[in-house]
Amino acid sequence: MIGRALFLVSVLLTCLGANGQDNDSGPLAGIATLRDTISKRASSFDPKGGYYDAIPIKAGQTVTLLDVSGPGSVKHFWATIYSLSKYHLRELVLRMYWDGEIDPSVEVPIGDFFGTGFGMYHSWHSMPLTVQGKAMNCYFPMPFGSRARVTVTNEGSQDAEYFFYQMDYELYPDASKVADKGRFHAQWRRENPTQAMPQDGIHPLHPSGDNNFSIVDALGNGQFVGLVLNVQGLSTGWWGEGDDMWFVDGEGFPPSLHGTGLEDYFGNAWGFQDEFNYPFIGYSRKGNDDATGFHTMYRFHIQDPIYFKKSLRGGIEHGHANSRADDFSSTAYWYQTEPHKKFDPLPPVEKRMPNVHWKIDVLEKGLPD
Repeated sequence: MIGRALFLVSVLLTCLGANGQDNDSGPLAGIATLRDTISKRASSFDPKGGYYDAIPIKAGQTVTLLDVSGPGSVKHFWATIYSLSKYHLRELVLRMYWDGEIDPSVEVPIGDFFGTGFGMYHSWHSMPLTVQGKAMNCYFPMPFGSRARVTVTNEGSQDAEYFFYQMDYELYPDASKVADKGRFHAQWRRENPTQAMPQDGIHPLHPSGDNNFSIVDALGNGQFVGLVLNVQGLSTGWWGEGDDMWFVDGEGFPPSLHGTGLEDYFGNAWGFQDEFNYPFIGYSRKGNDDATGFHTMYRFHIQDPIYFKKSLRGGIEHGHANSRADDFSSTAYWYQTEPHKKFDPLPPVEKRMPNVHWKIDVLEKGLPD
């Protein structure tokens, strides 16, 4: 309850504090402005008026959630799922296509899209994404000029019995409303485990972005707006201290944006202590105190986007100088012009599963010499 109260206070301060002296700006400033806009919703409701307002997604099946001609913008996406498959959140893949493109601009396991990683539900809340129990919400605006198509594919071996969803969107009289808008992109990446690099000394030098965990590799004109990072510590010891690095428009080392440590990038300091959820930063899932287990953190660049004109290559060290071998996965969110760089193939479903059988054996005695 304390965490949620702090979150609500921080949202209020965000809405009122930054632009408090300017009555014509801020999140609520335009709420009374009348617009030439049509409100629409695509949903799983039963058109016959039945009780079960959901659709089944059989194993191997792709269903279309939205296919609409534009111009317009998706404003809100809610979903909840009932499936007997334990890790259906990593088996169901969400894809989004803008303006008739062939390659998706969004390709993410559906749980990770909403920021709940490891194929498991975990409640958390931020400004653009929230999960409460099994209810998942996204508020990222997703503009389109001529068409929007959203699909979900069940790549698992079991049916998803009930998939409930609502997708609220707007339609505009002409494309001028979205002419200067980048198209929404989201991509999931995983390295399991990351490759621990040989270390020369206690604090070796690493004056490059080589071998960092890769978060985004985009070509075009756009702006990076955030990520959710999941780390499963596979051995005791701290997997933080890795610097974030953002190489803009093909620049070399050092990049324009270079961080000071993993927990620093996510708005914390001196490691992570307790879970916290704020509008733009948070440590939403805490694993074990020895840094093993499942951990999730996020940062949204809503107030401070990372702009690029030609390209953006972003990543983070896994431990200082890439000293750690752990399970890293991330979902990156950004806007850019089309066409975009085609994504690397999504790992097959068996390569997306969490390391649930991993454990640390505590020995009663030390290993013999």
